[in-house]
Amino acid sequence: MLRKLSMLLATGLFATPVFANEVQNLDATNTLWGYLAVFVFVIAYLVVVGEEKLQLRKSKPMLIGAGLIWLLVGIVSTDAVATKEAFSVNFLDFTELMLFLLVAMTYINAMEERRTFDALRAWMVKKGFSYRTLFWLTGVMSFFISPVADNLTTALLMCAVVLKVAEGQGKFIAIACINIVVASNAGGAFSPFGDITTLMVWQAGRVEFLEFFDLFLPSVLNFGVPALIMNFFIPAGKPAAVTETVVLKRGARRIIALFLLTIVTAVLGHQFLGLPPVFGMMVGLGYLQFFGYFLRMTLPKSLDKKRKRAEAKHDEEALKYLGGVVPFDVFSPVAKAEWDTLLFFYGVVMCVGGLGYLGYLQLVSVVLFEDLGATWAAVGIGIISAVVDNIPVMFAVLEMNPAISHGHWLLVTLTAGVGGSLLSVGSAAGVALMGAARGHYTFMSHLRWLPAIALGYVASILCHLWLGTLLGVFERF
Repeated sequence: MLRKLSMLLATGLFATPVFANEVQNLDATNTLWGYLAVFVFVIAYLVVVGEEKLQLRKSKPMLIGAGLIWLLVGIVSTDAVATKEAFSVNFLDFTELMLFLLVAMTYINAMEERRTFDALRAWMVKKGFSYRTLFWLTGVMSFFISPVADNLTTALLMCAVVLKVAEGQGKFIAIACINIVVASNAGGAFSPFGDITTLMVWQAGRVEFLEFFDLFLPSVLNFGVPALIMNFFIPAGKPAAVTETVVLKRGARRIIALFLLTIVTAVLGHQFLGLPPVFGMMVGLGYLQFFGYFLRMTLPKSLDKKRKRAEAKHDEEALKYLGGVVPFDVFSPVAKAEWDTLLFFYGVVMCVGGLGYLGYLQLVSVVLFEDLGATWAAVGIGIISAVVDNIPVMFAVLEMNPAISHGHWLLVTLTAGVGGSLLSVGSAAGVALMGAARGHYTFMSHLRWLPAIALGYVASILCHLWLGTLLGVFERF
């Protein structure tokens, strides 16, 4: 996210589920071409898993895999019109989500360029908090920022704070990073903006915007239980305060306000007019473009006013800063979006869509949701998400479109979001922090805390089942 954010809102009463299967699947699961399609997907995903070692961006194998799978689909199918329709349905799914994420990433990048996150980090590092306070502060902030800024962006921001303040304290950095990953994923689970999986569930019409907040208490337990256990192992004392001065660039606060206005536009348009969420996000991109135009046109006047003020105070530092000011360009944040993530997402959507059209997802759906039952299937989906990226897992579930209760859709959303915290490689936040805190936060350092994180995972599931039973949202277990 950027991530994430990391990549918002709910489906209204008038919305048509985006991910519902609208075409008849092929019965090609027992054909050579079907087997080859599965083989291609497995190989592509194994290459993705080895991304760091191979130093090969994850979008590349998924793009090739998607192309080969649909080539095999074309060979199997005898109805070119139906194949084209199936491809178009999946491509539309991707397009809506991609544009939605692109706008969200653009706003996050614009806020970063205006130094919003730098200012937040500077405030934290100069306060001289104790290690224990810093542990809880970064965790709680991760939990509450990730629902808006996405879990990946939030995790990277908080990790930067920890690395800056606790330099040389490897033990504390490791445990703080684990806490940040768990908190970011838990916070992202109760908001459509917090993770790509929650966004997919919301846009697919399975959970409405306000209903995501039913997952708030389970998410709190998912973060709080392991944090309370880790709290007893935090080193005593406090790091030395670090002085860092950050000046917000012009328009920073107004861009935050425009982002909130964009969210409101997307929610209201979806809830009351039945328009897809991407409608509001694209309107929000227009807000940012017009504000960028305003910043450019008024820049000379603003610089002249600030220069006169600095000259009157003989502030050489301010004059030097003003000399390096450049106009705000809205397309610069667009260019800095996580294009590798977006293209990887395209590959995942098209690969899973192709396998679904061949008939494989229907087979998996029977095994998971009919043989195991919806509750145990949801638990298993969370565990699978710790090993396999939760994006293809959730998209596959949405493509299966199992006949489960509303409570179980919420449970699947929860487990897919927080299950990735079980292992460091199970979420984008974890993978990113292994790079950012290299040598301190590793796969093994995270694995040592697996029992505590698993307790939080179980506690969140039991809490949701208990709340769901009270509210009557479960038709069957």
